[in-house]
Amino acid sequence: MQYEIKGDQLPVVVCTLNPGESMITERGAMSWMTSNMRMETQAGSVGKAIGRMFSGESLFQNKYTAEGSVGLIAFASSFPGEIRAIQIAPGQSIVAQKSAFLAAEPGVELSTFFRKKLGAGLFGGEGFIMQKLSGSGTAFVEIDGSVVEYQLQPGQTMLLDTGYLAMMDETVQMDIEMVHGVKNVVLGGEGLFNTKVTGPGRVWIQTMPISKVAQIIGTAGIAR
Repeated sequence: MQYEIKGDQLPVVVCTLNPGESMITERGAMSWMTSNMRMETQAGSVGKAIGRMFSGESLFQNKYTAEGSVGLIAFASSFPGEIRAIQIAPGQSIVAQKSAFLAAEPGVELSTFFRKKLGAGLFGGEGFIMQKLSGSGTAFVEIDGSVVEYQLQPGQTMLLDTGYLAMMDETVQMDIEMVHGVKNVVLGGEGLFNTKVTGPGRVWIQTMPISKVAQIIGTAGIAR
């Protein structure tokens, strides 16, 4: 499989498949394809299907296979931002925000990642349930706005405003930290909590979370 990511604020990934090669994706993600691409809708095991539903995806996945000759299939972003290609390998799983998954090679498995700490799930901004990409192969994920990547060393920490964490290596620990000082909480405009990530591992931070966009639109509507 070869791919090319095109576009700026509303990108698309165009994949070229050799005969017999396949891609898996969530329902409705395909944008265009050549006529020799065969689609098969599948759910897999009941547990995996329900897990995908809780992680923000549909119960079913579509599998597209090139038949007879080289095939082409494209998957477009659903929100202004970036599409990132991530290499998944055994022991190198990725945890991403809900609905981040766009498409992947068949060796990649999409499952549910549960936040173990009650406080982090309630106040961290990413919710109790996130997506986990494991297995082996190339996966494509959607990120809101632009993305900034950091490599955290063991024990190194960063504080993020809630909603800005797009994805992270599974080795990264995630928690919440309360903003210090009553005046900072009341007048700072940053809320009560920040998301705390601790290395080792990579973190991908997005610059325009959908939740922030909705908040701005709502505030503008009230102001009018």
